[in-house]
Amino acid sequence: MPASSRQTTRAKVKPKRSSKSSVPTRGPFLRFYHSDALRVKTLAVLAAIEDAKDSRQYRDALADIVVELTDSGMEYYFLKPLKIAKAGFFTEQTAKAGMSATTSVLGAVIRNIIGRMDPPQLLSVSGYVRQLMK
Repeated sequence: MPASSRQTTRAKVKPKRSSKSSVPTRGPFLRFYHSDALRVKTLAVLAAIEDAKDSRQYRDALADIVVELTDSGMEYYFLKPLKIAKAGFFTEQTAKAGMSATTSVLGAVIRNIIGRMDPPQLLSVSGYVRQLMK
């Protein structure tokens, strides 16, 4: 095979990333602002998980934080733009009702999954949330 052909083939191959990495990639990202109170609460739960001999006692607290962060993110990314766009009261209320139903179902799923995690898994989720906060 000619050298130029090999270089073209090699350039198209993307390296595989390990799915075990807990560090977010360095690519483009979107983050959202949340309240100072939620940040303090989140950091307290993360510290408790990281310092605990048995972090399973904090599963409910971590699930609650993940649900709150999800709600906050949905508000920031979906409802706030509607207000900025002045979409109207009825549209905003419809969106809030839909978001409430969605986050209610998602919250149940989050609580169910985190509620079954073992200490290493809880530490992994905790570490990932901490990375997102940087």
